[in-house]
Amino acid sequence: MHLRHSFPNSYPTAEVIPESLVSDNRFRNLLGPGQWAQLPVAIQRRFGKRLKGGQSVAYQGQVTKIKMNAFGWLLAQGARIIGAPFPFDRRALDRPAVVVVTEDAATDGQFWIRQYGRARGFPQVVHSSKRFAGPTGLEEYIGYGIGMALRVKATDEALYFVSDHFFVQILGARVRLPKMLEPGDVVVGHHELGDRRFRFSLCVTHPIFGRMLEQDAIFRDVDEP
Repeated sequence: MHLRHSFPNSYPTAEVIPESLVSDNRFRNLLGPGQWAQLPVAIQRRFGKRLKGGQSVAYQGQVTKIKMNAFGWLLAQGARIIGAPFPFDRRALDRPAVVVVTEDAATDGQFWIRQYGRARGFPQVVHSSKRFAGPTGLEEYIGYGIGMALRVKATDEALYFVSDHFFVQILGARVRLPKMLEPGDVVVGHHELGDRRFRFSLCVTHPIFGRMLEQDAIFRDVDEP
């Protein structure tokens, strides 16, 4: 799949790594030394430091873009029965956003919790688990036995997680979904903006229904001693 994005110039900044964090080569190993070296220093630091088992790091920010066509709206509403992994409320635009990453010591992976404020009612909360496993080396589970195999790509301004295929786990067996049952190509980006800020992007594109969903949010690095 081709990544069609335009990026602003980035200016990576250094950060202080506290003693509670240790070196993490899992994402570096997935990319390989060449692609890893392309990434801005700030992204290398965020994805190259490992929390001790059970510890968390949180990033606060704001939703800056939500777009969906009619098919994307139907997808987002239907997916609410399996935990609402896609943005479903356009009124979340300009609302606060929080991302919490927790090390999962049991699976040697990570838990990700994303919370998006809404104009009314409870915030949307998205739970997922990243595991360094499967044919591509990285999988994301959203619960209900549903998962997505990911390929990792790097540029000089961003780190991308690109869907390779979707699967379900039934009675311990892993079943790959036919292409016609997949929601489309999912691309999640982590874009360096400089000044200790980064942009999270989500894009879901279907071969027939076009670009169905887009979401952006701007976050700031956690304050560290």
